[in-house]
Amino acid sequence: MKPGIHPEYRPVVFRDRAADFAFLTRSTATSDKTVVWEDGSTYPVIDVEISSASHPFYTGTQRVVDTAGRVERFERRYGRGRRGR
Repeated sequence: MKPGIHPEYRPVVFRDRAADFAFLTRSTATSDKTVVWEDGSTYPVIDVEISSASHPFYTGTQRVVDTAGRVERFERRYGRGRRGR
């Protein structure tokens, strides 16, 4: 690698506030906020909206979505179509 052209790759804490979950990994992402980790060291922290602790695919939970409204809007816009043919 050419020296001086790559961003710094260092430990960073990613925190999912909705699920009260955080993990330490390495990244080039930067942040002005810091947090003291379990090992006593201070690391930059990046807050994320979704992680494996809160995403429905990983947690096995489903969100309720109003599909009836979407279907009605589609049928109003494009008609009922040719069902059953």
